[in-house]
Amino acid sequence: MKTRYKLAVALVAGAAIGGAAIQGLHAQSKPPTYVVIPILKINDAAAFKAGVIDKASETDAVLTAEGGHHLIRSQRFTSLDGNPPERLIVIAFDSIEKAQARENSAAVKEVTAARMKSTNSLSFIVEGTTD
Repeated sequence: MKTRYKLAVALVAGAAIGGAAIQGLHAQSKPPTYVVIPILKINDAAAFKAGVIDKASETDAVLTAEGGHHLIRSQRFTSLDGNPPERLIVIAFDSIEKAQARENSAAVKEVTAARMKSTNSLSFIVEGTTD
């Protein structure tokens, strides 16, 4: 009889320890991070093409090196409320550090400067959710 109680206590304790371990692992997981670049208006299409579009392979190499990938890179929208941007880029990363490393690279800084000169646009890093 005492063996049954010991076994039951051991099972309950094991379940509690396992549950605590899973909660701990969940708490350690970092939420994804996104770089969002809405291009509201392209003011100089030729400069935008030369300084941004034609340099995509260089910035894509940096993106791959930092473990990022494009979620959205489009100029096709269905407006629901208000005017959409002319283009939208959303890039996913595992961490803010990796997103920031991409932003600090020489190739991306050059493209960002060209984008800022040829468009009305902005960019920002946003932390996602683990849900």
